[in-house]
Amino acid sequence: MGAFYYLGGTIVTIIDELKWRGAINQQTDEEGLAKLVSEKAVGLYVGIDPTGDSMHIGHLIPFMILKRFQLAGHRPYIVIGGGTGSIGDPSGKKSERTLQSMEQVHKNEAAITAQMQRLFGQDGQFKIVNNYDWLSTISLLAFLRDYGKLFNVNNMLAKEVVASRLEVGISYTEFTYQILQSIDFLHLYEAEDVQLQVGGADQWGNITAGIDLIHKIKGSDTKVYGLTIPLMLKADGTKFGKTAGGAVWLDAEKTSPYEFYQFWLNQDDRDVVKYLKYFTFLDQDEINDLAQKVSDHPEKREAQRRLAEEVTAFVHGQEAVNEAENISKALFSGDVAELTAREIEQGFKSVPSVTVTAEKRNIVEWLVDVTSIEPSRRQAREDVSNGAIRINGEKVTDTEATVDPSSHFDGQFVIVRRGKKKYFLARVEA
Repeated sequence: MGAFYYLGGTIVTIIDELKWRGAINQQTDEEGLAKLVSEKAVGLYVGIDPTGDSMHIGHLIPFMILKRFQLAGHRPYIVIGGGTGSIGDPSGKKSERTLQSMEQVHKNEAAITAQMQRLFGQDGQFKIVNNYDWLSTISLLAFLRDYGKLFNVNNMLAKEVVASRLEVGISYTEFTYQILQSIDFLHLYEAEDVQLQVGGADQWGNITAGIDLIHKIKGSDTKVYGLTIPLMLKADGTKFGKTAGGAVWLDAEKTSPYEFYQFWLNQDDRDVVKYLKYFTFLDQDEINDLAQKVSDHPEKREAQRRLAEEVTAFVHGQEAVNEAENISKALFSGDVAELTAREIEQGFKSVPSVTVTAEKRNIVEWLVDVTSIEPSRRQAREDVSNGAIRINGEKVTDTEATVDPSSHFDGQFVIVRRGKKKYFLARVEA
């Protein structure tokens, strides 16, 4: 039997929960899928092409749905598109993708596979497969005879993803992408009893093409389904997941866990409840309670803090949450002395920085000659005397004081704060 559980005091299926979370855009057969998930543990999949060496939070949206199915007792499959990724998906693009070398594709596959293992665990409750394994074995003649013959060009042209490109042009390579993705669904149905494909709203055409292929080969009564997720937009109408600095990555080297945490913490009151439903596994009662707090006491930002904690823990682990909160508290209070070198690397990534030697110097000379934090010795002396300078969290008022770069943070950093909020980071040469 499929998994049932409580949602607001009512016994529901995973589909009911997704509806409550506002996470369903389209279904190919709503009644049939609802019946299927109530009867058995369903095999389902989400695919991702290895176009880069990390996912960003936009990629995370369909995989959150996959994770919910996993937690509800279903059988999730992740398809790494080693085959499809080598030619490029035309989805959402106004021009052709630049083809990557197979060496780069394989590097990206490894990186994304590692991210998936962190998100879904390694307990055998999900399976990662690579469509290169089956697509690469199909000869050109077999592709045309066994699959190409079953696709009507008029229908392919009518798919939104293709139709949107006809004015500017689309290569035959990208035009055939929907055939390859359809073969994926057919292969997974035959090999793994996968009956459901989940994807973003822009994948509707590719998903329905796969269902059509299965029906043509296996029979029109074959029980396979498609489900898409709404396009994620912010309350101001702009695309979710983009910041002034670009994409928010799941790779900690591209977007530090502190930056990741801050992204969620800074969400608009108008968006935060929607994101709690999409990106956390909190239940209905807790989310409703947080929604009420947004309404009654928005200045406390309790919902944003809970959102930041939950998503950061899911992607990076609880230790990353603890570090992010330590950094946030230290920056707010100015008490940075207890931060670790690792936390400083994250929290001060975007502040003005300079490289210094480990040589001890008079504070005025150091601020002017070594770091250029102060424009002149007169200004440096004035700021020090007035208590406007803190070195590693400690106020310095003596113009004869000495700065010892090796004295804190494993001799790696010196943190300077001028005034209430202006921070500088001096990196000590090894």
